[in-house]
Amino acid sequence: MLSKKLISEISKSIISLATQTNTTISVAESCTGGMAAEMLTDVPGSSCCFSHGIVSYSNQAKIQVLGVDPSLIENEGAVSEKVARSMAEGVLRICASDISAAITGIAGPSGGTEDKPIGTVCFAWSNNFMGEIQTSTKRHFFKGNRESIRMQAVEMALQGINERMKSLNSA
Repeated sequence: MLSKKLISEISKSIISLATQTNTTISVAESCTGGMAAEMLTDVPGSSCCFSHGIVSYSNQAKIQVLGVDPSLIENEGAVSEKVARSMAEGVLRICASDISAAITGIAGPSGGTEDKPIGTVCFAWSNNFMGEIQTSTKRHFFKGNRESIRMQAVEMALQGINERMKSLNSA
């Protein structure tokens, strides 16, 4: 199982880089229920760069808070790259942050289907670069129990923020 120590190290790297570059970060979470925000805010000094953590666990929250189009959820399902994209772009706009991540998935122990088994998690990372929103998405299948799937999802989401921040700052 992933250790919180590894995720903590990634979080420290993100906060350090964000502090140095005056970058603000926000996250929109569903299946992880605020764990990514928790890991980021566990880092001393995170208040200068962590803007918002929005837990949009229900479809209604995704629609009302993040502005996800209801037809997108109806047609694609809440666990889809398109919904993750809408969540990441929604939190980026709402919070006026520079970079965001979104996580939506099926952590189990129930809720899986043949097309989307337990462990299916969709991610999106958005950034506002010179007034243009750029977003990338990814779907991943994790193995393990509910806790393990959620921890792996947090690690992947934060690693994605870290990688994106490093590439933006080297450009």
